[in-house]
Amino acid sequence: MTTVFLELRNLQKVFRVGLLARKVTAVRDVSLSLRRGESMGFLGPNGSGKTTSIKCILGLIRPTAGSVKLFGRDPWDIEARAGVGYLPESPYFYDWLTPREVMNYAGDLFGLDRTTRRTRTGALLERLGLGHAADRPLRGFSKGMLQRLGIAQSLLNDPELVIYDEPLSGLDPIGRKEVLDLMAELRSQGKSLFFSSHVLTDIETLCDAVTILNQGKVVAAGRLDALLDRGALEVEALFELGAGGEAAARALLAVEGSVERERTGARLRLAVPHDAVDALLQAGLAAGAKLEQLLPRRDSLEELFVRKAVRVEARGESQDSQDAAAKGQP
Repeated sequence: MTTVFLELRNLQKVFRVGLLARKVTAVRDVSLSLRRGESMGFLGPNGSGKTTSIKCILGLIRPTAGSVKLFGRDPWDIEARAGVGYLPESPYFYDWLTPREVMNYAGDLFGLDRTTRRTRTGALLERLGLGHAADRPLRGFSKGMLQRLGIAQSLLNDPELVIYDEPLSGLDPIGRKEVLDLMAELRSQGKSLFFSSHVLTDIETLCDAVTILNQGKVVAAGRLDALLDRGALEVEALFELGAGGEAAARALLAVEGSVERERTGARLRLAVPHDAVDALLQAGLAAGAKLEQLLPRRDSLEELFVRKAVRVEARGESQDSQDAAAKGQP
């Protein structure tokens, strides 16, 4: 079997929207590759094309151009999809069913025999904290409980590749920790994870690599250890201005590269490049300002996301609501 579980090459998806069938490009030339045992975070602001890309990966919608391969096969290949566990952003189940009935139905679709379905259903519902509610109708379930059921269902076929769209949505702090622990277990078992999340610290903890989209395009991609600069990017300092007052503030802000972060009464918080710390301290001493705090700020996935996806200048056609529009497509 191929070691490349997921591959996108120049993926593009264009929708026709509105009465005039206006073209809206949701995904533009997205390429990525995920190998056996790797975990990848799929990131981007709302409307950046994440959900549309995931639907193309799963064969739920067809790309306008480019290609998608699951285990080296087309995403419409039944055998390829049999190796995938999927959780949509907002899983929906018929509310008159019970969790056990949902799991039994999903297992039957995967062709699992009755004994296997029963054994895996019991184990997964217990693992996701739903054992006590296995035979209760779903109409009384909270959003978090439905999310747990969706995760349990996604693992019923013992998939080699798990694809989750916002798996932590709707979960309380305990539920988030339990699901994160489960995903860490899957990773330790050699499963491949591909998931989107707005909680960047979780991505940084669980993933080997990330792909960041903005306006449907890849703006950053690669292994985290290569993308992040683990040296100090800048240093934040908090000064008590003292008798110097405004003159001290002007002297501190005159240091090359300094940026004011916060001003509260006689206190000034500012940031400087790490190589300007000596100049800042000398300026503060000369102006009679008292240093109260000095903290290095190191690179993180959040910093990378802000640099690549938030601060980028808007250009071209707005991508707002494109994922939402895509969800309404057949």
